[in-house]
Amino acid sequence: MSDHDRKTRDTKTANTTWAQLKVGASASIERTCAQRDLLLFAHMSGNLNPLVLPSEEENPSSSEPVAPSMWIGSLISAVLGNILPGPGTLYRSQNFEFVKRVHVGDRLRVTVTCREKREEPVALFETVVVDDKGATICKGQALVEAPLIPVEVEARHLPTLILEEKEQFPHLVALAAQLPRLKTVVVCPENRASLNGPLLAFAKGLIEPIFIGDPDRIAAAARELGADLSAFRIVEERNHRAAADKAVALVRAGEAGAVMKGDLHSDDLLAAVVKKDGGLRAGRRISHVFVIDTPTLDDLLFVSDAAINIAPDLMTKVDIVQNAIDIALACGMEPRVGVLSAVEVINPAIVSTLDAAILSKMAERGQIRGGVVDGPLAMDNAIDIDAARTKGIASLVAGHANVLIAPNLESGNMLAKELTFVAHAEAAGLVVGASAPVMLTSRADNDKARLVSCALAQLYKYWRDNGKAFVGAKGAAKIAAE
Repeated sequence: MSDHDRKTRDTKTANTTWAQLKVGASASIERTCAQRDLLLFAHMSGNLNPLVLPSEEENPSSSEPVAPSMWIGSLISAVLGNILPGPGTLYRSQNFEFVKRVHVGDRLRVTVTCREKREEPVALFETVVVDDKGATICKGQALVEAPLIPVEVEARHLPTLILEEKEQFPHLVALAAQLPRLKTVVVCPENRASLNGPLLAFAKGLIEPIFIGDPDRIAAAARELGADLSAFRIVEERNHRAAADKAVALVRAGEAGAVMKGDLHSDDLLAAVVKKDGGLRAGRRISHVFVIDTPTLDDLLFVSDAAINIAPDLMTKVDIVQNAIDIALACGMEPRVGVLSAVEVINPAIVSTLDAAILSKMAERGQIRGGVVDGPLAMDNAIDIDAARTKGIASLVAGHANVLIAPNLESGNMLAKELTFVAHAEAAGLVVGASAPVMLTSRADNDKARLVSCALAQLYKYWRDNGKAFVGAKGAAKIAAE
């Protein structure tokens, strides 16, 4: 950010007055164009041009949308109004020349540079937007009235806008699609929903499914979908428990790398996974992690355990925390683990507060690795920085937690479903701690939740096999450049 590195979103922002402004001074921001930017801009401007809106179709035949040119122009306004000259700046005029188009996922760098100071308070700025390769997207000039009085303002946190979007977790799916297909045994995909999910994941390049179950019911589900299964391996087994055993046996034999639940009871699948002889035990208690894309948060949220361990004791919680950290690492996150309770102080009458404090200390001693752990924390001060400050909690986690550990299955399940059905979050999940990823999808999951579960399985297996998160081609190029 050149001369203005001190100005950040979470601190006070000082402007540059006309008298302080120097010719040649510049400031920049970086911004990645997201699908929600296009939708929000359409709401704000009323511009419903189909060329600048994401398609509502599942598999659109038209080309991807371009970002509205004036959305790009608004980024220039943000630099002038927020950084240089900063608060108090007003436009007189702005011209644009748009050289290239911007699409979802493009990373932009927006720079303004003072080229001329005119009669007080007027200043002329050169404005340039480039992509991550340095190619010019937009260029022009801005004539502004620079502020005359020094102003220092607190960062303004705007009310959160919740936008219900059809596409979820696009980054994780796109990242996982760069990996080789993961051979996945789909157990009893005997209805429309349980079959369409893996077929969608195959179409996206995520998995290579092997279907185990009743061939007649699988064929009926395929006819309902209009799908051709002739290219896929189908293993006949009409008994659900036996089908789960065969799926686990295929993984143990190296013929597959993951298991996906179809139209069978979770207990039947998990019984096969956790068997002492012939199961997928890996020396750690298995647990389920919900990965949640919440429109009110900048990062993914990981919630555990909400599906397997009903009333975990302390040592089970150690494995639950470690499993959640592992999948967060696999997704490229820096885990900040908030161990939840009803209160944020230790109360001997509330066992979960004692467990949380012990887990925090165990992480400090290296008995839990890969993330920062703090607790007990109540939900408000785990997620909201203002709530944490109000209660005098100072830690690396409070107000910034991206991994939430629930005291028991009931509270974890309620939390995950409240986020999904009340806060309009999107959720997927994975069973971790076994020797292979297990996709324990719910009958209520839609096709996209199943698709994202496949992406999570891909990324988690890569992390287990390589000891690091998969960053993809663009990420690897960026790391090499740095």
